[in-house]
Order: sequence, then structure tokens, then C-alpha cells
Amino acid sequence: MQLSLPELTLIIVLFATVALIISGRVRPDLVGLMLIVGLPLTGIISPEEALSGFSRSAVITIIGLFIISQALEDTGIIQWIAARMKAIGAGSEMRLVALFMLAGAALSLVMNNIAAGAVLLPAAAQVARESNVAPSKILIPLSFGTLLGGMATYFTTANIIMSGILRERGLDALGMTDFALVGGLILLVGSAYMLLVGRRLLPANASSAQTASAYLLSQSLSKTYHLDERLWELRVLPGSRLAHVTLEQSRIGEALGLTVLAIWRGHRAILNPLPVEMIQPQDYLVILGREDRVSLMHDWGVEIGRPDAKSNGKRDYTVDLTEVVIPPRSGIIGSTLTDTRFRSKHQLTAVALWREGRSYRTDVGKLPLQVGDAILMVGAPAKIRSLAEERDFMVLQSGHRYRPPLPHKAPIALAITIVVLLVAIFELMPTSEAMLFGVAALALTRCISLDEAYRAIEWRVIFLIAGMLPISIALVNTGLGARIGELLVGVVAPYGGMTLIAALFLLTMLLTQVIGGQVVALIIGSIAITAAEQMGVSPQAMGVAVAVACSTAFLTPIAHPVNVLMMGPGGYKPADFVRVGLPLTALVLITLLIGMRLFWGV
Repeated sequence: MQLSLPELTLIIVLFATVALIISGRVRPDLVGLMLIVGLPLTGIISPEEALSGFSRSAVITIIGLFIISQALEDTGIIQWIAARMKAIGAGSEMRLVALFMLAGAALSLVMNNIAAGAVLLPAAAQVARESNVAPSKILIPLSFGTLLGGMATYFTTANIIMSGILRERGLDALGMTDFALVGGLILLVGSAYMLLVGRRLLPANASSAQTASAYLLSQSLSKTYHLDERLWELRVLPGSRLAHVTLEQSRIGEALGLTVLAIWRGHRAILNPLPVEMIQPQDYLVILGREDRVSLMHDWGVEIGRPDAKSNGKRDYTVDLTEVVIPPRSGIIGSTLTDTRFRSKHQLTAVALWREGRSYRTDVGKLPLQVGDAILMVGAPAKIRSLAEERDFMVLQSGHRYRPPLPHKAPIALAITIVVLLVAIFELMPTSEAMLFGVAALALTRCISLDEAYRAIEWRVIFLIAGMLPISIALVNTGLGARIGELLVGVVAPYGGMTLIAALFLLTMLLTQVIGGQVVALIIGSIAITAAEQMGVSPQAMGVAVAVACSTAFLTPIAHPVNVLMMGPGGYKPADFVRVGLPLTALVLITLLIGMRLFWGV
């Protein structure tokens, strides 16, 4: 089999694209832009075809979904649901798992999976603590619930993309009912597995607090981030180089990477002191840092620890500690807290950071922030409440929540959303037009401002999808998609259509674990549809199967952003996802094949 020059060129482009995304050295949206520019230069597609991704109905639908999801948040509908979950959730571990899995699945039916997980995360963490249940027992089920729910609806990115690919090929597109039957069956089986088996495989990490009280919550968080061995008390002696200088002039942070959490002066506690705070002789500094760095301060004229051990036998946890998560749409991703002048702006101190199962307690302000980073912060309650109003941060502590700005518009926003869903379900107009109708109605009724609507759109996702969509055109233009389809059919033809579906599910699912379902749908989708046509399998059935595989993101935290979001608050390690997700993945495949036989006659 000899490849033509266009086919060989496209293979090189595909491998380079996947390698760049896996490496993480180039942002995925930039990879999409590179494809828009680079593919026409190869002559495989025209410039018009390269830019056509921005006008595809799939992209318009995804944009509309982002905006409607934001309107539901701004009007408080999602927060109301989360509050109801908190009100009825306290109880047994099994009841909490069931409650938040089903809540996550229900929200993902009508909104973006990431948004569904994000709005329920604070409620899940708090209810778990109030119920004396480790959050690690609840958050992976919540994440998996949103993914399972996404299999049963049209409004999931991969599902929208697969429907768009079918439409571009001149075939019948997919709708809500096409996903509801098979996806609903998978949701039932997956939920039963998590309730009966999966939750027992989850770790009971130490990130749970015994009650919601600030004192015990602070102790629990300090244990999670391993702070007991890193908190130090220093007494400033007369003649010390620290005496009569400001914290900024002392260079404690710059020279040693240490953080001053508080100053005890007589009977007065100065929590989270400002850089201009003057250090006085006989002050006690509460410092966070490594022992080897603290020991260097012996020569600074300080006494490490108090001589009267009895008076200091128990640490004072009166400082208000809270956990803050970096959400997917945060504007500070890639920046450090130092870059953003976080401490000066918010008057809060970042004490420790939890990332991918590891706690960082030194130079936290110098670490470039990533999605899902969980940061332990200390400061006055009023400052924490102010931080909760910032959309770049997600505050998990009870009492410090993002307050929706337009709660009085909730009934209108809910009514518009229901109308959009009904129009899409009964196919009264194309889904992309229904979404734009919803956006216009929300803007006209002032349920969301246009400025907020534009900010709600994840342009990185839009440019990635629009940039990758022309790959399906290139696969058709070069004939490479047909050639790969013929190879697949040649291998599995003796075993029937179910084997083809199973093989493509496994291939798609494995790729999803490392590069994400959005990208995989754009690469595998066209090939899968071609193979189905060649073998006489329903292209729509194949579209559903590939879309389900793109949501089967259970084996790695990087497979889907909603998994990453749960990593820090749950204290998870990557192995936790494999242990719980591998049996669930097998069940999804088995249930999918049963659904293909029952509902599609494959």
C-alpha cells in the first residue's frame, strides 16, 4: 500500500498535532491556530475550508452553551440547586455519593460538564465535612457523574462535534433522543457501580474536617497540607537584624522563601501582616517554611520557639484558613501569585498548594498556577468573602461563596432555558439556532449582559475546535480517512459490526485519556463514520459510540478538566482514577454494546 504525498503529509500533521498536545509545550488552542494557517499551505485544503470551522453549527452550539450556562450561574439557579444539595445531603456516605452523582449528571444534561462540576464542588466538599465523610469519597463520584450524564445528552462538546461531522457528510445529524437511550442506560449502570463498588475503592484522604467549625476546619486543612512540621514561632530578640524593620525590608520571603503568617505582639495578634508592617523587639513571628531554611535564622538574632513550652504547648489556630481552587476559566492560569500581586491586592497569604497528590509549602507564590490547583490561604474572613466574588478563584469554605448578581432574573432565565431545550429536543429548529435564540432572549431580558456573555465563552476551546475541524475535511480530501476505514473494516469484518464499534471505542477511549475527548472526536470521528459506512453499520450509531468513548474519561485526571478540578480538594493521586475508573470503563463498553443491539439493531 503506497501512500500519496497528500496522505503522507496529513499523517505527519496528525502525529505532530497529537505530539504537541500531549507534550503540553504548546497550548492546544495555539495548535488549532497553527492548523488553520498550516493546512492550506500544504495544499490539502483551501483557505476557505481552513476557516470554515468558525462557521460550523457545532461551534455556534458550543458558544451558546457557554453563555446559557453562565446565565444560569449569574441568576443563581445553579447555586440554588447546590444549596438544596447541601440541605438534604448530610448523612451517610452512600447517600452523599448518590446525591452528588445524580446532581452532577442532571446538570450536565443541560450545561457544560466543567461548569456542572464546578458549581457543585463547594457544596460537596462542605457537606462531606459536615457529615464526617472524607471529600475524597465524594468528589470523584461527582466528577464521574457529570461525565456519565454528558453521555446521555446532546449538549456535550464531543456529542455536538460528532453530530456536526455527520451533518457535514450529508448524513442525518444526531439529536437529544439519540444519546438519551444508550447514554441513559450507561448512566444507570455507572451510578450503580459507583454506589456498590466504586466508592469502596476510593481513598479516605485526610482532607476532611470533623465539623464545619472554623477551628477544626483549620486543623484539618493544616493536616492535609502537612503544615504541622512547617509552622514555626520565632521571637525577635533586642538587637536582632529584624527589629525595627518592615517585613518587606527583612527579606525573609525573598532570601529564605519563608512566609510570615502572623505576628503576636503582647496580647495582640496581627493576622496576615502587610509588607509595610514594622517588626518590633519581643514580637513573635508565626512562620511557614522548611526547617533547614528556618534554622538559617539563628544568626539573625531570633529565638526559635518559646522558652515556656507550656504556654505554647498547643498551636493557636485562630487564623481563618480556607481552601481555594483555580477553576478552568480563571484568568490567572499560567501566572504566579507574585505576578498578580495577590497578597497586596487581596490581603490574603497563600500558605500551601496541593497539586496532583503533592503538597507544596515553600515558595508557593512563585509557582505558575494550573487548573485544579488547591491553595490553602489565611486571612481575615472579610477578605476571604471578597475573594469569593472573584471568578478567577473558587472558595470552598462554608460562608464564603460567589453571590449571583442577578437572582431576581432566575425565573426568566429558567423559562428561556426550558424553551431552548424543548425546541432542541423536538427539533423545531436547528440546535445551533435554538441556542442563539436563547442567548438573544437572555440578553434582551437582561439575564446576562453581553459583556458577561463574551467573557463566559472559553475562547481557547473554540479556537481549538475550529482549528481542528478542518482535519475532517482533509481526511476526506486526501482519501486518508477512507483508506484507514478500509484497513479497520478489513481487520474486523469477519467479526461483525459490534466488533468494529468495540475496536473504535477502545481506540477513542485510550486517546481521550491523554489528549481529551474534544480533540479525539475531531480526529477519530470522520474515520469512524467512514468505516461504519463501508461496513454497513449505521453511521449515527457509530457517532453515538465514539461520542460516548470521548466522555469515558475515567482513567487519568488529565482526560477531562472536571477530573483536574477535583484533584486538589480531594487530595487525589493519579492512581486513584485508574483504580476506580478501570472497572467503570469496562462496564461502559459492555453497556454500550448492549445498547447498540437494543436501540440501534447493530
